[in-house]
Amino acid sequence: MNREVTEKAPAKINLTLDVLHKREDGYHELEMIMTSVDLADHVTLRTINEDTIIIQSNNGFLPLDHRNHAYKAAKLIKETFNIQLGVEMMINKNIPIAAGLGGGSSDAAATLRGLNHLWDLGLSLDELALLGAEVGSDVPYCIYGGTAFASGRGEKIEQLVAVPQCWVVLVKPKKGISTGTVFNALAYDTLEHPDTHSMLTAIKEQNYLDMTKLVGNSLEETSINRQPSIETIKQKMVSFGADAALMSGSGPTIFALCRKYSRAQRVYNGLKGFCNEVYLVRTLK
Repeated sequence: MNREVTEKAPAKINLTLDVLHKREDGYHELEMIMTSVDLADHVTLRTINEDTIIIQSNNGFLPLDHRNHAYKAAKLIKETFNIQLGVEMMINKNIPIAAGLGGGSSDAAATLRGLNHLWDLGLSLDELALLGAEVGSDVPYCIYGGTAFASGRGEKIEQLVAVPQCWVVLVKPKKGISTGTVFNALAYDTLEHPDTHSMLTAIKEQNYLDMTKLVGNSLEETSINRQPSIETIKQKMVSFGADAALMSGSGPTIFALCRKYSRAQRVYNGLKGFCNEVYLVRTLK
């Protein structure tokens, strides 16, 4: 009998993203504080007897081969544990693609968690996160989800208490940005560095007001130079009453934090006419 499991794959936002320096291995040394929001993909996995990986999706822009993070995750787990069975997966996409929201990484994490269960591998989350680091830098964080401090190239994870719950408006401009081009264009001596330590304290103390003042992203200025609409959207968010506005990851998605639902609704309505992809969600507990 073919077994089946569905895993939820939530999006993430970066409350802080700091680039410390470029490492000898070509990666960048990062410090990030991330939190999950309730915009999520759903990954349904079904075991099949043929030794193959088949991916389907409701989104026509998603690659369904070795370029897909979920495919890489399934291939890695099959090879690592010498599994002769195959898997058929359906990725139901709700998270925008190439948006700085970790959608592909979250799908990969969901695949690792799901196959661990389907194939009775008995791996802990820590073991799954180690595997995930081989697929992509954000995958270990996505294995755990919630609120976390990530360092190294993003693979060292320290789980934190959940942020004070608030509303989040996500806006994805039409034009995407390549993460590689953003990192390649960084001018290290002029980078702005967020105060990660103070943000950790604000989250620990559940101080929402301090948290909104401390959001920051070292990549934002470089991405804005490539796509000025990011700055325009940020300004609109603040003018509509957002408590804070920041670009997530390497962009181009911008998020607004709002304590009050009425404010979030105003930001959402104000930007809906300006961009197609606008979402009103909450932080996850």
